[in-house]
Amino acid sequence: MWKMYEQYPHVIFDDFTSLAHSQRVQRQALAKESAGPFRVLEINENETERNLDEIIKSTSDKIPVSIITHMIHSITIITPSYVLLNDYMIFTFIFFLIFLFSFVTQRSISSASLVQVCTRPLSSATPELICGQFVRALIISLFTFDKEGDYQLDSRHLTLPSLPAKESFVLEIDTEIYPHKNTSLDGLYKSSGNFCTQCEAEGFRKITFYQDRPDIMAKYTCRVEADKSLYPVLLSNGNLISQGDIEGGRHFALWEDPFKKPCYLFALVAGQLASRDDTFTTRSGREVSLKIWTPAEDLPKTAHAMYSLKAAMKWDEDVFGLEYDLDLFNIVAVPDFNIMSTLQIFNSKLVLASPETATDADYAAILGVIGHEVCNRALCCLWNLILVTCRDWFELSLKEGLTVFRDQEFSSDMGSRTVKRIADVLTLRIYQFPEDAGPMAHPVRPHSYIKMDNFYTGKFSIYLRSLGFLLSIVFQSNGAEVARMYKTLLESEGFRKGIDLYFQRHDEQAVTCEDFFAAMRDANNADFANFLQWYSQAGTPVVKVASSYNAEARTFSLKFSQEIPPTPGQPTKEATFIPVVVGLLDSSGKDITLSSVYHDGTLQTISSSSTILRVTKKEEEFVFSDIAERPVPSLFRGFSAPVRVETDLSDDDLKQLASELKTELLKIVENNRSTEAYVFDHPNMARRALKNTGSRFAFTTYLASLEDPSYVELALSEYKSATNLTDQFAALAALSQNPGKTRDDVLADFYNKWQGDYLVVNKWFLLQSSSDIPGNVENVKKLLDHPAFDLRNPNKVYSLIGGFCGSPVNFHAKDGSGYKFLGDIVVQLDKINPQVASRMLSAFSRWKRYDETRQALAKAQLEMIMSANGLSENVFEIASKSLAA
Repeated sequence: MWKMYEQYPHVIFDDFTSLAHSQRVQRQALAKESAGPFRVLEINENETERNLDEIIKSTSDKIPVSIITHMIHSITIITPSYVLLNDYMIFTFIFFLIFLFSFVTQRSISSASLVQVCTRPLSSATPELICGQFVRALIISLFTFDKEGDYQLDSRHLTLPSLPAKESFVLEIDTEIYPHKNTSLDGLYKSSGNFCTQCEAEGFRKITFYQDRPDIMAKYTCRVEADKSLYPVLLSNGNLISQGDIEGGRHFALWEDPFKKPCYLFALVAGQLASRDDTFTTRSGREVSLKIWTPAEDLPKTAHAMYSLKAAMKWDEDVFGLEYDLDLFNIVAVPDFNIMSTLQIFNSKLVLASPETATDADYAAILGVIGHEVCNRALCCLWNLILVTCRDWFELSLKEGLTVFRDQEFSSDMGSRTVKRIADVLTLRIYQFPEDAGPMAHPVRPHSYIKMDNFYTGKFSIYLRSLGFLLSIVFQSNGAEVARMYKTLLESEGFRKGIDLYFQRHDEQAVTCEDFFAAMRDANNADFANFLQWYSQAGTPVVKVASSYNAEARTFSLKFSQEIPPTPGQPTKEATFIPVVVGLLDSSGKDITLSSVYHDGTLQTISSSSTILRVTKKEEEFVFSDIAERPVPSLFRGFSAPVRVETDLSDDDLKQLASELKTELLKIVENNRSTEAYVFDHPNMARRALKNTGSRFAFTTYLASLEDPSYVELALSEYKSATNLTDQFAALAALSQNPGKTRDDVLADFYNKWQGDYLVVNKWFLLQSSSDIPGNVENVKKLLDHPAFDLRNPNKVYSLIGGFCGSPVNFHAKDGSGYKFLGDIVVQLDKINPQVASRMLSAFSRWKRYDETRQALAKAQLEMIMSANGLSENVFEIASKSLAA
């Protein structure tokens, strides 16, 4: 059966021979009650793999298939089904204490979980459905004084129809999993010889059967046992209670997390690692041990990560009064990782840095990502003995949106707030706004999803920014903007009061967006009118602003109208609460001191250069008094709301052609050079950015259009004399856009120098794949066979395939070669890693905005993908929504 599994890794084959006939009949009946079409095929028990292969191929092309359940006498085909916000139900029984014993070998991990289960008060008696996927169940038993209860087991669920009538009891579930075959990198898998986990959002169900939902919080104790020579480091959540050697050359480590947490925060690592050690003293004087684990050869590259960790912990204490409560903070860097990080386990790209191997963007991303996870732990786990989690994944913005906002604030305080805000808004406009206008548009709190991974991509935006290319992807930027609007309306003091009340009210609770809204409102006695519309309506509001000046009355009027375009499933929208931070500029460009504004029958007194206008209706007018001259309105200062703005103001005409900037650009490059040692700080980052921007514009504009040899020499000089990767890579990027011997020589030189560093090689892949040189798709195809490339590694896929999708010239080639390349890759990649495949597929999500020729070519690839055998739920959701829009 393993041969079949490897060929169709997302087709689920069950062979539970212990199931009674009545149980099989019941399972088929459940399948018939599902929302989608299905087919039951009778087969013999002795069907060969060839016969099964023929059955799958003969049925998959007729019905979109996500799950094929192989039972003893039948195969049931079910289409993917939606999880709905309104279908949330509480569990009758809840898991509140779990002991997990993991026995590690080179090819498998056997786990025994003892779960303390308690009855939820006042809950109705319904069968308990426990999630599990690609897990081999060995033992399921109840330790009670009553008779052992019956259970039903299928490929994805363990159903307990009758549980003991007790306040609490113990459930034992023994399982076996095969991490070396887990190419999805979800659950427990192997990365470069080490075992590690990725449980966020729904990976824990691939380790054992469990109530895999964020509102189920339990205390975890984990005992890990492994061969000491192969896996000398054994890590898990919480504090290390004991460790020691046992017979047979093995050893163990016992970890205990004394505080409740949802299972998506579970982490386990076993492997050969070394650590950079440090300490952090909390504001109460308690010492916390800090460790960053990585292969020994990479330890010198963890200094910046340790600085970032300590800075983030200190910032959270100073700004939000949140103190870390455990004795130890572990960070583990692994090279094979789907997203950015999950509290303790990080993508190596977001941990390792040195001036020779990382750019300014990498350093900034590491600071932001570690800040993100420190904030994440504060908001979804435990700080100051406070625990709050989201009720279900529909409430993700409570955790991820607020965390993104907080890591943005942290990075702003560590550097330049203005520069950081510009970068975040640019990301929002490049990624989020187009998604809001396409088939994948969804509210901050969606109403449904097929696969949570497709929605849970908040962290991916930071990763993409660090790569430096554009790829269509949905993430939680809008959730962060909602949190920011609360702060804009309430200011820092009011926002902090709301956060404090939120934690005070909801300690050890699973909460909703309404709970956070109520805390902000009640803590400040504020009127937020229709603010909750931000959570329920998809799309980007379009705000039109018309201005008029009455010289005689010395009044200036701003008329606002708002509209949210139709999105899938939401043809009409209601007006929402839009905070508009506005100022007025005089003819010299200086702020005018505002005295009053009249709105909706009320005159409000002002004594500052800016104010917040609360736009809550479809159309509204605000009139400023005592304005001596016609001003220029400065609207949405600080980008106070995530909206598109249309005004009656005209843009200034350009005064010079780009070619006239030649002298100035050369001066910028020359004046901002430096031979000093690399330092990561914002003045030096600004200097390098200015120089490299000037260089890039000069090289790509003049070198391409004028073929001036002096620019070639300048670029080569910059490349050879650079003392850090930021400067060298900028010069290389400019040269790589122009085909010829010079380009080939410098690319070969760069690879020969850095072929031993996989993170730098990923940049080399990105540079070539994102190039706009004609016909680059053939070069990218050749790079697929490069010995340094591995389709199983997400970082390499994002660099090579994602980089290619970011090239408008080659991805959108008129002959459709770019679309066909991506379509073929998605089908191939889906059998390896569905999460990564669906992220690559998102490049097709706006295909209906193309011209007719490209629409037809892109649609053909989406239809080809939909017809593929054993399509994963991740890819099915993206492809089907894209076609249906």
